[in-house]
Amino acid sequence: MKYDWAALYGEIRGCRKCGLCEMRTNVVIGDGDPHARLMIVGEGPGRDEDLRGVPFVGAAGQLLDKMLAAVSLTRKDVYIANVVKCRPPQNRVPTEEEATACLPYLRAQYALVRPAIIVCMGATAARHLIDPQLRITRDRGVWHERQRVHLIATYHPAALLRDASKKPQAWSDLQSIRRKYDELCESEKHLN
Repeated sequence: MKYDWAALYGEIRGCRKCGLCEMRTNVVIGDGDPHARLMIVGEGPGRDEDLRGVPFVGAAGQLLDKMLAAVSLTRKDVYIANVVKCRPPQNRVPTEEEATACLPYLRAQYALVRPAIIVCMGATAARHLIDPQLRITRDRGVWHERQRVHLIATYHPAALLRDASKKPQAWSDLQSIRRKYDELCESEKHLN
């Protein structure tokens, strides 16, 4: 089904495809530039996101903002979404059924944004968008290309808050993301 933003938001707000809708305060759809060249996909909303209805606004979101700033980007330069749009209880990993119910919405967001780069923050996003067998510790930082879209997985900011020893690898991934972003922007300039 083809969507425009208003229709997509309306459908997601009324969604009852899985049990997560029973516990939500707000549906958490997306944030940022709806025409961004770079799309960031996380796992699902946490407590702060559920209360505010905006992705990545809690402690992990504050770290994400700092990570973006470290490579001269802001939320206004990217589009941020999650695999699931409603908070799983106790911030648990979404079940396969919950993710499957929400993935058509994420695909519709992707179709509307049309990014050149998708950054999967954490294993859940990477397994659903890159490869079901992906292991974040083994496969992060590796570029994949599908239908001229470049995908990469890196650590979720929440993982970096729990284990600071992963920050150097995340920094390396961010630098790679910035290089790819610049490279794609430069090649688009030459096409226009």
